[in-house]
Amino acid sequence: MLGRRDDGYHGIRSVMAPLALADAIDVEPCDRLEFSCSVAELDGVENLALRALQAISSASGSAVRARVTLTKNIPMKAGLGGGSSDAAAMLTAAAEGLFGALPALDWLAIARSLGSDVPFFLAKTAALVEGIGERVTALGAIPDWSVLVVKPPASVSTAEAYAALDAHARETRPRNDSMSLRCAAALQRGDFERVRESLSNDFHKLAMENVEIRRAAEALAAAGAHRPLLAGSGSCVFALATDANERDAIAARLDLPPTYAVFKTALAHDPAWAREAGS
Repeated sequence: MLGRRDDGYHGIRSVMAPLALADAIDVEPCDRLEFSCSVAELDGVENLALRALQAISSASGSAVRARVTLTKNIPMKAGLGGGSSDAAAMLTAAAEGLFGALPALDWLAIARSLGSDVPFFLAKTAALVEGIGERVTALGAIPDWSVLVVKPPASVSTAEAYAALDAHARETRPRNDSMSLRCAAALQRGDFERVRESLSNDFHKLAMENVEIRRAAEALAAAGAHRPLLAGSGSCVFALATDANERDAIAARLDLPPTYAVFKTALAHDPAWAREAGS
């Protein structure tokens, strides 16, 4: 995190990586746009996937006609970018012709208009993300590493998390001494230990003031996870593992109540929007 800018946005420098944990999107032919979501509170205009479809219609001058059903598997308000990945999926689907022939569009500009995390998901691999999220440097092929994610029974408002961070002084470094750049370089080399040692999150310390989030992190550490870390602005906490066996062993030792959701996943090597096309 680089601090609040004059325009009110926060500058960031982060390494982001896609996970195999994904929502599902079903697209069927229809004479108009119909959109529904498995989570009732996300069934309206604030849904980023729906906003992406509307943005495609506006930019192309041609209404998207399809029945789109979004099934949520990624926990919400969890720091995993679920909504942003759904929006990017719709942009990718449109660019690949799922909604018919469209004029040449600036997909990156549309992604930027939808949210700061959306451009990252167009990269389809790990990336160094800077600016307010619009500068995305893809890092190439990523290793076969696994990830254990714990979602505590707590939600985090991104706006409130940024406000809390702004209220505290924090260390700054020049770009050439950035932890994110070190992490990006280690990830490109497939150096697991250096990646794990370079993991950091400016939101982590403040998030640990939340009892439920702290319990998730402490349970992961007690189960053998090395340096469990907050995902994004929270509330999920994750641990990186070399492979599925190590990940599953940590998961088996977790001592948490059933209100804590546990996701066994991995870094996604070929992340793509998923759909089931109707006849």
